Amino acid sequence: MTDKYEDIIHLPHHVSKKYPQMPVSDRAAQFIPFMALTGYEDAVEETARLTDRKIDLDETQKNLLDDLLRSASESGETVAVLYFQPDKRKAGGAYSMKTGIIKKIDEYGNCVKMEDGTEIPIEDIMDINDELHIV
Repeated sequence: MTDKYEDIIHLPHHVSKKYPQMPVSDRAAQFIPFMALTGYEDAVEETARLTDRKIDLDETQKNLLDDLLRSASESGETVAVLYFQPDKRKAGGAYSMKTGIIKKIDEYGNCVKMEDGTEIPIEDIMDINDELHIV
């Protein structure tokens, strides 16, 4: 019995003259199985991302901070404001430092407006230092 491919088994491998040969790495990629759980890697990364918990200040600390805020606003000097930025995707957030000059305390909007246009909610401010005394 003869093999049904006997007539073509010994012919040379065809190489296109019109199209370049595909690199081996691209050919291998065709056989990678599809990801059954689309977005799984992103979900794992998001869960693993750490956030800080916001520290609640007591009334004494809030009063001291209010005095520092008013003093910094009136002086017109460059200050460093430590504040909490809530995370948009999960509970918690991160602490950030903004250095600049306080332009205005917006009591109606309950925020501090910096000279560069940044607005920081007053309830998120943790500390204020003048730039000369930052360690």
